[in-house]
Amino acid sequence: MSDTADFWNTRFAVSEFIYGEAPNDFLREQSPRLAPASRVLSLGEGEGRNALFLARQGHALTAVDASHEGLAKLLARASAAGVDITAVLADLARFEPGEAQFDAVVSVFCHLPSALRRTVMARAVAALKPGGLLIMEGYTPRQLAFGTGGPKDADMLLEADIVRGELAGLELLHFVEREREVIEGSYHTGMASVLQVVARKP
Repeated sequence: MSDTADFWNTRFAVSEFIYGEAPNDFLREQSPRLAPASRVLSLGEGEGRNALFLARQGHALTAVDASHEGLAKLLARASAAGVDITAVLADLARFEPGEAQFDAVVSVFCHLPSALRRTVMARAVAALKPGGLLIMEGYTPRQLAFGTGGPKDADMLLEADIVRGELAGLELLHFVEREREVIEGSYHTGMASVLQVVARKP
């Protein structure tokens, strides 16, 4: 088992949903952009709040995470809600989503070392069908001054100019760095600096 999996299994192995049970605010705001019954890939899905929200809207979800503890919570909630979600236990460093498989890829506070993020983003873009959407929110390096959640390593945070380059070739429908209050469980609570992205594959 990887150090990443160990870290997240320990964090998720509690009864509470540490990032809350409600979906991410930005994802909820942007979800009307999705076509009905979209096939959606969610990266670093954790305990399942975002995948469950989209599955309840009728989308077909594939949720990937390195933590079996997180995915167990996701599947229990999905079963209770009567929705089907495909849960994939995988380290994103080795996960291959395939080519032109998904109508949308979701990345919500899925922070990775920059070298790995470049690889994962390239795979995510390749996995989008033509016209497919990438919906992403993550903390910027300015978040370090807030201290209200997220990694303490600036290399894992989203610098707008760098991310714009990583998404070259996609049409940026929404690309905003802003400060907003993030209230998502005990680990994301307070004012925060975030980058919000919606991009479309030609």
